[in-house]
Amino acid sequence: MPSQAEMDAIVRGEHGDPYAVLGLKRNREGASVRAFLPDVQSVTVFDPETGEEIPLTRLHAEGLFGAKVPMTFTSAYLKRIERGGTTKEIDDSYRFGPILGELDLHLLAEGTHLRLYEKLGAHLIRHEGVDGVAFAVWAPNASRVSVVGPFNEWDGRRHVMRKRPEAGVWEIFVPGLEAGALYKYEILGPGNELLPLKADPFGFQQEHPPATASIVHGLPERAPTDTPWHANRQAAHTIHAPISIYEVHLGSWMRGPGNRYLSYAELADKLIPYVQDLGFTHIELMPVSEFPFDGSWGYQPIGLFAPTSRFGTPEDFADFVARFHAAGIGVMVDWVSAHFPTDAHGLGRFDGTALYEHEDPRLGFHKDWNTLIYNYGRREVLNFLLANALFWMERFGIDGLRVDAVASMLYLDYSRENGEWVPNKYGGNENLEAIAFIKRLNELVFAEQPGATTVAEESTAWPGVSRPTYVGGLGFGFKWNMGWMHDTLVYMQTEPIHRSHHQDKLTFGLLYAFSENFVLPLSHDEVVHGKGSLLNKMPGDRWQKFANLRAYFGFMWGHPGKKLLFMGGEFAQEAEWNHDKSLDWHLLADGLHRGVQKLIGDLNRLYRAMPALHVYDTEPRGFDWVDTSDNEASVISFLRFGEDGDAPALVVCNFTPVPRENYRVGVPMGGRWIERLNTDSRDYGGSGKGNLGEVKADKVSRHGRPFSLDLTLPPLATVILTPED
Repeated sequence: MPSQAEMDAIVRGEHGDPYAVLGLKRNREGASVRAFLPDVQSVTVFDPETGEEIPLTRLHAEGLFGAKVPMTFTSAYLKRIERGGTTKEIDDSYRFGPILGELDLHLLAEGTHLRLYEKLGAHLIRHEGVDGVAFAVWAPNASRVSVVGPFNEWDGRRHVMRKRPEAGVWEIFVPGLEAGALYKYEILGPGNELLPLKADPFGFQQEHPPATASIVHGLPERAPTDTPWHANRQAAHTIHAPISIYEVHLGSWMRGPGNRYLSYAELADKLIPYVQDLGFTHIELMPVSEFPFDGSWGYQPIGLFAPTSRFGTPEDFADFVARFHAAGIGVMVDWVSAHFPTDAHGLGRFDGTALYEHEDPRLGFHKDWNTLIYNYGRREVLNFLLANALFWMERFGIDGLRVDAVASMLYLDYSRENGEWVPNKYGGNENLEAIAFIKRLNELVFAEQPGATTVAEESTAWPGVSRPTYVGGLGFGFKWNMGWMHDTLVYMQTEPIHRSHHQDKLTFGLLYAFSENFVLPLSHDEVVHGKGSLLNKMPGDRWQKFANLRAYFGFMWGHPGKKLLFMGGEFAQEAEWNHDKSLDWHLLADGLHRGVQKLIGDLNRLYRAMPALHVYDTEPRGFDWVDTSDNEASVISFLRFGEDGDAPALVVCNFTPVPRENYRVGVPMGGRWIERLNTDSRDYGGSGKGNLGEVKADKVSRHGRPFSLDLTLPPLATVILTPED
């Protein structure tokens, strides 16, 4: 018989080990069954094997029942309860043994369980011959953890979990519970203080925001790896491959009637043929992990293991990815491991302590974003993040992680004044623990997921971001070239009459272009927060704005580096991006907008078809300046090279609205040179000036080369030529 203090603790939900009191207990004094069932009039337990029934006595007025039973009473007993005049048979969570095995607990405590998501969270299992849901959550400093939901009237006293102190994990098996059940965790902190209800950090599905409950959902099936896409995936992600990425915000690429979200299936129906037609090799999705606030665009996620429910179920998202793969298109996602939001149902002070974050706000709080910073020095937190990275690749087939805000992870003084940060043990500003995490992340991705890659959004000059860890690098596959983006946009926003004084903005990037495996990004960050659209950054009248943008795109696709373009840029969206509505597709009724769209498709096809434009995107042997000295005319020219035997490509850019006749450019060989692309073509909305499709090289030395071309350079245009096969 439990003491009065124990019974009081049970009915208050403050008993740290309800398994010691509830359920079937056998000892030298005999056997007994106890159950806590508030609002129940009577309880009978019965042995389904023998049919023996024993009524339980009310031991506490709040609904604690108990009685002695025969020592032979089966542990598979059931309870028959009477409540409100109805009788119902239920099972008892407290009759079941532990769920997690010793090896799992060891790996959890060690922080090395790479498939952590197979054990933590809510899992539909058959346990001791009974179907139900196994819940497990890490909360080492909690004095009590319960799972709550409609199935127990959100009463945290009814399903108090068993603590496995070896790993700081709490677990419980709820028999009979099925997929689709809503749930959260009710937690008492170290001082028995009641915390806000918490969503499951490992929940595989969540309610549609603004609702915040987790949803019982089976672990997503492993994504297939025996497809034609996967057979070529390794080659598709090497530094020698043509990689051209279309960045997409699923909530605003296109919307349905009434401004409703399209589903994953509807998006795939429309987005796949669109991306195919434009020739992009990949899409990159802005974060799809569940997030509460639309205005964060996904960059403040709560639910790292749940694809956002805004567009459908986890199965719908898996099918979305599979359909892109079937179309030969890779899928990358933005992955946010730099911070997490302070929403009450999230990870912040999860068990009443700074569990996932640092206690010290100088280490654990981003004042710019009002978010919390992961404690990368805690092995369980590292395990959580590393397992999540593998989860998206293994369970949904994601081909690449674009890791957000890497600079904020690398530097302890990121966006902080003196006195607002804590130096590392050597007195420096490098976040040694975050660096170790990043290196381990990249090592795991490349080891565990053949053919997958990672991309860093890193805005500083940190050395070796995309170099292997075994030579001292961070290990990313690629890095965004933020310097190129910034400098070239500054140049393009300058009135052409003043560009002669700023030509270095176009050329400076080549001083470091091959120090990393760069992606040239024109991302969502350049078309929000009052920055205006790409088109409206361009100077001049309407025609000149379009011509400038076309010339810029030609320069970008000719320049060394993989390509990334945010949605809307491909048809010269005029308005700044608004996440609350669709892109302005009606603009395609205008020939100038259609012309830019056609240009992007042609640029992608040329980039993919011409080895000189992509094989050595990341190596100096693939590039040579022809002339950067003609500042007065704002003309630059350069050559791109592939393997021996591949035709070189000549790229010439005229960034003034003045046509240049008889403009001579040196080339390495004679014969006819074919004008492969001219951004001033009438097909793109240009004036149609050019070289009538081809030019014959003269044996006239120019720019240190034995031959030269006498070109007509269209106004505000880029032309790309190659020697005839």
